[in-house]
Amino acid sequence: MNYPKLNLPECTLKTRINPETGTEEVFDPQRKKYVRLSPEEWVRQNFVHYLIHSLGYPQGRIGNEVPIRVGRMEKRCDTIVYGKTGHPAVIVEYKAPTVALTQKVFDQILRYDFALQVDYLIVSNGLKHYCCHLNRQLNRFEFLPQLPMWSLIEPPQ
Repeated sequence: MNYPKLNLPECTLKTRINPETGTEEVFDPQRKKYVRLSPEEWVRQNFVHYLIHSLGYPQGRIGNEVPIRVGRMEKRCDTIVYGKTGHPAVIVEYKAPTVALTQKVFDQILRYDFALQVDYLIVSNGLKHYCCHLNRQLNRFEFLPQLPMWSLIEPPQ
């Protein structure tokens, strides 16, 4: 399948055609398995590669499709980045490149934050990326002009 060029550095993904289903799959290093290659998965794999190789996020602290409980409902976060203490520090929500990043997308990621209480929320459709820092002391969102390096999220001590 031909996926669009994203507003992310180029990366090479390991893909295959599943011999049983005939569907295209991509290897997800975080989950250590092949998963169906949808437009949203294309964005996720490219974005996680960017987090690790361009922004210095430790691969071992990134989880994809992480189950969480929001109220009485079981949900899945697209990506969670965990801090040094093991507590979630960043939630990332992905959409396909053809999907607009609307208030509805931000509302979705905010519901996940109610359960996890992270410091950063990121939404991306591969073409546009938004990141906000949740300043809990001042009880406000601060949209950042660019995605933060890992060293800003987990400063060395």
